[in-house]
Amino acid sequence: MRDEWGWRDYVPVAQRRLAALRKIEQLKKKGRSISPVSIVGRTIAKTFWGKAWCENLERYSDFRNRLPRGRTYLRNGSVIDLEIAAGQVRALVSGSDIYEIVVKIKPVGKSRWKSICKDCSGRIDSVVELLEGRFSSAVMERICREKTGLFPTPGEINLSCSCPDWASMCKHVAAVLYAVGVRLDQQPELLFRLHELDEKELLSKAGSSLPLSQKPAAEKLLEGSDLAELFGVEMATNVGSPTDVPAVKAKAANGGKRLKKLKTTKR
Repeated sequence: MRDEWGWRDYVPVAQRRLAALRKIEQLKKKGRSISPVSIVGRTIAKTFWGKAWCENLERYSDFRNRLPRGRTYLRNGSVIDLEIAAGQVRALVSGSDIYEIVVKIKPVGKSRWKSICKDCSGRIDSVVELLEGRFSSAVMERICREKTGLFPTPGEINLSCSCPDWASMCKHVAAVLYAVGVRLDQQPELLFRLHELDEKELLSKAGSSLPLSQKPAAEKLLEGSDLAELFGVEMATNVGSPTDVPAVKAKAANGGKRLKKLKTTKR
């Protein structure tokens, strides 16, 4: 039922969940792959990428009014499907009805991406380190920088929802935007897929700016046993220290004298 303004009557959460489950089953029977978003507890994002995405949303006043309702919808399990692809996010959200949401995001420009790569040059050691968010605060700041980082501004996002709310940022869209943060917790590489970028480009100049005098850390040097295992040979053990050199020389000298005495006796 709808009121005089075209709004549907309030639907309890339990009833919405039941309707969502029915919709999911219908879509699965039609061969559609469904990827719902769920969280445990109240914390939406736990890793660097998820937190950074959500913090970026919350820094813009354009989004602020509807974000709290979006968080509630997400925590209630209302985002029943979410797909992140190049340039867009498509989702289904369970409300008074099942609504379709499309979020189109303007790709990061080439010059902007080159600037990010240049500023991060030599500061990220591996893709694993990158995707796990284990890098310096300088790199974090550069990637998350407002307007010139990897996260979109309101002007770079186009929002649409099939619900009757006239506002582009409705609670269903807000739920989807937060759901992207959850998905980035699990698959941070999707941020680069969204922008059609190759995260490996951030590593292309890694190490080029390091001073030549910089030596490997002590813990990264191979021990004798490590070398033996690496090359498949047995390494010599109990090698004397520099203080043992005189004793070694003395033993060699005594051995030479014994050899000379033996030759004299044979004659």
